[in-house]
Amino acid sequence: MSEPISSSAKSSHPLPAPIQAGLPLTALAPMQDVTDRPFMAVIADCGAPDYFVTEYFRVHSQSRLEKHILEAVVENNTGRPVFAQMIGEDIDHLVRAAKDLQNHPIAGVDLNMGCPSPTVYKKQCGGGLLRDPQKIDRVLGALRETCPGLFTVKMRIGFEDTQNFETILDLVNKHQVDLLSLHGRTVKEMYRSEVHYDCIKQAVERVDCPLLANGDVTSAAKARWVLDYTGAAGVMIGRHAIRNPWIFRQIREEQNGQPVSKITLQEVNQYIKKLYHAVAKPDAPELRQVAKMKKYLNFVGQGVDPEGKFLYEMRRAKTKADLFGICDRHMPEGPEHLFAAEPYPGVIARPNRES
Repeated sequence: MSEPISSSAKSSHPLPAPIQAGLPLTALAPMQDVTDRPFMAVIADCGAPDYFVTEYFRVHSQSRLEKHILEAVVENNTGRPVFAQMIGEDIDHLVRAAKDLQNHPIAGVDLNMGCPSPTVYKKQCGGGLLRDPQKIDRVLGALRETCPGLFTVKMRIGFEDTQNFETILDLVNKHQVDLLSLHGRTVKEMYRSEVHYDCIKQAVERVDCPLLANGDVTSAAKARWVLDYTGAAGVMIGRHAIRNPWIFRQIREEQNGQPVSKITLQEVNQYIKKLYHAVAKPDAPELRQVAKMKKYLNFVGQGVDPEGKFLYEMRRAKTKADLFGICDRHMPEGPEHLFAAEPYPGVIARPNRES
């Protein structure tokens, strides 16, 4: 094991207060084209996480802060702090964007060093940065100097392997990053492999700042296991919060020793319809709006029925009436009809191909 880089005094920037003192932190993971202002509002109504993070602001020589992403900050009605996420590789322009973000009511600036999209990492952005610790050293140094408040990082454990993992963790310490969110897979593993929780545990032991564990946190029970095993300060949840927007509330219940809320299929049906209207664009054709909903329902459907019948029918819906009718058939009223606490085995959330 390499020796840690010597770091100066730990950052004194306090994190925003959690909803309930003494409990692990929770955060909704940023997901491009998903975690916009309307989606955050719907999640908050089901039981908000401690923190939200925006979709990433793309930073390059011609970039300006995208208005639709900025809405999640300036029109935030969740009652919870929102961190502004950036992605890019040009240091001067990252500094410029970080300065621009200071003019808005952000909780802090977050740097994306984990996006596994090939179109992103081929530009040396997102997860692509993990191949170049020297570049990371310069980027973190410049942004730490630029951000008078909270500066946070979201990353993966490596690009193709963990060769640079410890070096990058030491750079997180060197530049006094205030919060690290760590997805326990490499960039090349995308979302396919098992999560390497041992690497998250290793990072918790090595970094000075609080760490949020990210990757396959599917339920309150799984969150308990991840927190106990890794020692992380909290969890960041993405796809499984689309499937189960009550998960943050359930985690707080479990951590408090309270009974974990059981969610009925009727509540899920109501969530789907509320989300449909929340994310609808006034001028969008109905077919396009239905297609947009399918990217959420691909995940929701993992907890509806063990055979995947809802997913099969949903993926073929063409109109709002079709979609809502399918929901009503598969999600009837009654306390006996429960939504699965964990995804059903073998019910796969895959991109829709029928629209």
